[in-house]
Amino acid sequence: MIDTKLKILLADDQSLFAESLKTFLNNYAEDMTVVNIAANGSEAVAMARKYHPDVILMDIRMPEIDGVEAVRKIKEFSPEMKIIMLTTYREDYFIHSALKAGASGYLLKDISPTELIAAIRALNGGVMQISPEIVRQLVEQRYNAQPLLGIPHSGDTHTRTQNKEPDFNNYSIEWLDKLTPREREIFTFLAIGYDNDKIAEKFNLAIQTVRNQVSTIYSKLGVKDRFEIIRLANKTVQ
Repeated sequence: MIDTKLKILLADDQSLFAESLKTFLNNYAEDMTVVNIAANGSEAVAMARKYHPDVILMDIRMPEIDGVEAVRKIKEFSPEMKIIMLTTYREDYFIHSALKAGASGYLLKDISPTELIAAIRALNGGVMQISPEIVRQLVEQRYNAQPLLGIPHSGDTHTRTQNKEPDFNNYSIEWLDKLTPREREIFTFLAIGYDNDKIAEKFNLAIQTVRNQVSTIYSKLGVKDRFEIIRLANKTVQ
């Protein structure tokens, strides 16, 4: 009988965290199996060659070589291999370095186990996975340098995102003009990292209505995930 389970490789030098994650995935994700745990970047590269996993969950800071360098080496011999960075590091340098090296996602370790399982499945289906906090951070970094958006250059993040979101209704761009005013509003909140639940709460809409709107936005703009929404938003303000 052919085993159709997703093969998952864990790469993390925190053995307690890695073992706990392995136990959870093996027990609660019926379509996944953890093939092994790499305790450092060099082991991650060697195990990627040996097991040919479908998805690797890779920490950033590890002994011998770090996670970013491990991603780079793995991508050299297996460009199609999907790797999610699973880390506590939020610094822009690590985020950009990992994605540039070829990582297919960047998630923070405070993600719930059930959300992580959903993210692995989505990634295997071709959808890049980025934590909403990281999405918001990347977009705000762009907006902070754009005074025309009316967003202050100083002050706390909460004030910027809650009181003065970027208003894409002020822009006239061919691809953006495909959206209705409400879809533009939802696009705005997708671009700063809101998930469907928060968007539903913001506009007092049913969650299924928001899902339908997001699906329509994806279709109209020809994108497949929220990371591409961020790229479009960046193009708008460049």
